[in-house]
This record gives sequence, C-alpha cells and structure tokens, in this order.
Amino acid sequence: MVDLIASTTHAIAHLHVLAEVPDPGQGEPPPGAQQLEKLLQWVAWVVFGLCVAGILIVAGRMAISHRRGEGGEHATGLAWVASACIIAGSASVIVGTLVSGK
Repeated sequence: MVDLIASTTHAIAHLHVLAEVPDPGQGEPPPGAQQLEKLLQWVAWVVFGLCVAGILIVAGRMAISHRRGEGGEHATGLAWVASACIIAGSASVIVGTLVSGK
C-alpha cells in the first residue's frame, strides 16, 4: 500500500507538465489571463486526481468481484477510465493543435 501511495504521489508530481495551458501566440493576453490559467491548472489537477481515483475504484471493484467468483465485466470500466486519462493527459496538445491549425 505504501508503494502505491508513493507511486501515485510521484505520478501526480509530474502532472504539471501535462496541465500547461497552450499559448495561442496571438499577441498580448487579456487582463486576468493569469487567473484563468491558474483555474485551468487547478481543474487539470482535479481531473488527474479523479483519473487516479477512478483506476483505484475499478481495481477495488475487480478485487471484490474476483473474491465473489464473478467475471471480468469491469474491463469496460477500466477502458472508460483509461480513455478519460488519455484525453485528460493530451488535452493541451489537442487544443494547441486545433488553435494553431497545424
């Protein structure tokens, strides 16, 4: 359990790179843009925390189902959570690509 907490803390510590807001590069930002960036970074942290929690919840449900002798219906739940993690992790890249038009 300690290893899981340490690895989760290590992963969250490196998420700030993924939480960067893309710069559209179109002149000077409007007043209050720093507060908007701060808010978006907080939202990104919450989303990444929810992704970690989602994976842990699916893992817990899988462990309980295995104990009861039930099958692998939780694989779809894991696929949904993994999809959410991929989208959240690549959100700034997706937006940056759409804004730059490349």
